[in-house]
Order: sequence, then structure tokens, then C-alpha cells
Amino acid sequence: MSKRPKKMDLNQLAKRIVDEATGEVTPEEEIDEKKKAAIESGRLGGLKGGKARAEKLTPEEREEIARKAAKSRWSDN
Repeated sequence: MSKRPKKMDLNQLAKRIVDEATGEVTPEEEIDEKKKAAIESGRLGGLKGGKARAEKLTPEEREEIARKAAKSRWSDN
């Protein structure tokens, strides 16, 4: 559900919720431009970050990471 405008009273909010639930009105996504840019750049960085990090690791470093992951995965926690 979208954030309600500050000047919406309780009855207006209830109508809005019913309208959204019945599909008469689609929820509005309210994302300001700064957040939108941050979301997009974070997504782009996340897509290439893991691959770039993996390419920089030596075989020994990858082995150590894999060893820690397996130990964590199979421990009795």
C-alpha cells in the first residue's frame, strides 16, 4: 500500500484502502528522485560487484572463503 498523504482524514484513507483492495485504484509508488537514483545505482553496483570481487581473488582466497562457508553450513548451530 502506498503512503497516505498527510492531509487525508480517516474516512478518505479507508476509502482509498478499499479502492486499492478491490482494484478500482492502483497503489501509487511514491519514490523521490534522490531515492530513485540511489536505488538504481545500488542495483547496478550489486550486479557487477560480486563478479568484480571474485575476479580479484586469488585461488587461495577463494578456497578459504569456500572452506569457511562449508564449515558454517555444516556446523551444528
